[in-house]
Amino acid sequence: MAIRSGGGAIPQRKGAHDSGLGETRQGEGLCAHRNATPSLAFSARGLRSNGDPEETCGKLGPAVRARKRKEHMKRARLQRGSVVFDKRRKTWNFLWCENGHRRTKLIGSAREFPTKTSAWRAAEPFRRLAGNPVSSNREVTVNSIVAQYRSEKMPQRLSTRRGYEAWLNNHILPRWRNCPLTDLQARPVELWLQSLSLSPKSRVHVRGLIHALWDYAMWRGDAHTQRNPMELVTIKGATKRMRMPRSLTVEEFQLFIAHLEEPIRTIALVCVCFGLRISECLALRWSDIDWLSSKLRVERGIVRQQVDDVKTIYSGKLMAIDAAMLEVLKTWRQKTQFSLDEDWMFASPVKLGRLPVSYPWVWLMFQQAASKAGIGKLGTHSLRHSYRSWLDAVGTPIAVQQKLMRHSDIRTTLNIYGDVVTDEMAQAHSKVVELALPRKVIAN
Repeated sequence: MAIRSGGGAIPQRKGAHDSGLGETRQGEGLCAHRNATPSLAFSARGLRSNGDPEETCGKLGPAVRARKRKEHMKRARLQRGSVVFDKRRKTWNFLWCENGHRRTKLIGSAREFPTKTSAWRAAEPFRRLAGNPVSSNREVTVNSIVAQYRSEKMPQRLSTRRGYEAWLNNHILPRWRNCPLTDLQARPVELWLQSLSLSPKSRVHVRGLIHALWDYAMWRGDAHTQRNPMELVTIKGATKRMRMPRSLTVEEFQLFIAHLEEPIRTIALVCVCFGLRISECLALRWSDIDWLSSKLRVERGIVRQQVDDVKTIYSGKLMAIDAAMLEVLKTWRQKTQFSLDEDWMFASPVKLGRLPVSYPWVWLMFQQAASKAGIGKLGTHSLRHSYRSWLDAVGTPIAVQQKLMRHSDIRTTLNIYGDVVTDEMAQAHSKVVELALPRKVIAN
């Protein structure tokens, strides 16, 4: 054996087993030798470790990672929620985790939602609540709910929308704008409504709109599903009117119509002989009259010069036209310069026939004529009330009155039920026309 000069360390002899295992480095254990052995080498991906001895040294590393990955996915699924089908009850359920507790909510049956995709769509409010638990616990202000309600759930009919905006801007928002939605509870809202200088019926409208805001917040997921607090709010005298609706007698109407000029005179006759709302009367076109069968079709309304649907589905109907009333309409069509089928029946010359005459102008003409006739103030809706009173005066059955008034519920007309045939409606209409038109007009 050769000895190097300088007293260097004598190298140890390598055996066969040393050659197979490779060189030994200080601080390494048997596991490192096994990993360094070509026949036992792991891939670089298999050497990645999170500090788990099993994952570092054993063959259980991939299984442990798969188990952890599965647990992580399960926790994430519970947090954002999942749709599960109950085979025993044949129902879809939404599962989620809230504050460490597992929650479930019934979505519907398999008949209602035949696919999982449809069940996912139906679970959208619950998904929003589960996916953002912080938002469900934060204080949502009344102002934010109103803004969202306006864009998503506000009624589209113009007249209804105007009424809702009036209650919101004049009463609800000035008092509750920056308050949390949870402040709209039964007792404070009832005390606040009592302090308003409004009629009981108007207070009912305000309460109903707050009720709708609560329902919308629960539907959207900004409030927990619960009983609506507005159901506990009571308003005394809600069914009582502050002012009784006015109905003209036959003599008062004849005095009133004597001071009207065209087209206001024909407008008044159409309103009182058919019981039309002023929005329905101004929205009539010549094409709405079937001259051969003597029928009038009511199918639209106009509010602030914007055409809209009729108030309810029951408001749009075919109505019989008496022969004398048909002559009045023919006479007016011969006089007006807008007599084509597509023209408005009461077109405005100022608007070159593109729009009917405006409601404010009609109302002003009504007031001037009523003042000259000495019958006091008169609203356009008074003619509809007069129509109802005159139906009673000529002995019209209540079931016929409901159909002629085009009410969806007979209780709106009177608390009695019944049905009619077309001939009875035509006879009742003719009797009202005889009261409305002077005898000389009928003779012509």
